[in-house]
Amino acid sequence: MDHLHLNGKPYTLNEPKMSLETLLEREALIKKRIAVELNQKIIPRSQYDKVILKPGDRVEVVAAIGGG
Repeated sequence: MDHLHLNGKPYTLNEPKMSLETLLEREALIKKRIAVELNQKIIPRSQYDKVILKPGDRVEVVAAIGGG
């Protein structure tokens, strides 16, 4: 099995061509207010379905938290 890192932890790629959008859906993050960094580059939400993850990629997901 191939692995990447999701927020610093190993994550198994279950599909040979998993998109970033699929990963976020599986982790129940897709509908949240988040920012995603892939290999130290911010990925716009409009590109989530176009980005295909590869073994060794490093994905960092940060949730926006509101406050006052």
